[in-house]
Amino acid sequence: MLDKNIFLFLKELRNNNNKEWFDKNRKRYQDLRLNFIDFVSLMIFELSKIDPSVKNIEAKASIFRINRDIRFSADKSPYKINMGAFITPGGKKSGLPGYYLHLEPGSTFAAGGIHMPMPPELKAVRHSIIENPEEYRKIIEAPNFKELFDEVNGEKLKTSPKGFPKEDPNIDLIKLKSYTVGHKLDEKMLSSEYAFKELMKVFSGMKEFNLFLKNAIKE
Repeated sequence: MLDKNIFLFLKELRNNNNKEWFDKNRKRYQDLRLNFIDFVSLMIFELSKIDPSVKNIEAKASIFRINRDIRFSADKSPYKINMGAFITPGGKKSGLPGYYLHLEPGSTFAAGGIHMPMPPELKAVRHSIIENPEEYRKIIEAPNFKELFDEVNGEKLKTSPKGFPKEDPNIDLIKLKSYTVGHKLDEKMLSSEYAFKELMKVFSGMKEFNLFLKNAIKE
């Protein structure tokens, strides 16, 4: 199971986000990262029973680096104060929708969908929604989906996207720049015997949503 000390480490990192502190605690981080890799490996195994397309994905390739890219950021903190893994066919940089686990003290969640896709992929998703609104609404308005995720999240345009008719009755569905869903998780649960049962409940609930997005992009 997930080592609960991951959250303690991340809390301390949040208050000591500098290279000197991290170097002193590097061995500690490396041990916790190995635990996270093992946890994600088991998560992928369980997830492949729901979505076979992720069966051969490696955990290590799905986990994000803890170092921040500070080249163009006003915040020069060198490290992320979270640990995360994005599981999708083709890898986390493939541009395809997938399943995401985010560990952060006080803000731990499971999520899915596609975050800030490139223009061609975003356009493909919008076209698919406009052309298949009933299929899309059936997914996002299903009782189980709404119970788990409330709504589809993403920055929203104030006007209709360029190239789409403003009078279309489904125009509000395609104003988003991202198509993601998320579900807050209990940190203690992730370190218990119920971890994968609860995670698979959430990931199973977003499977059809991810499939719709993936089919739209691959068409």
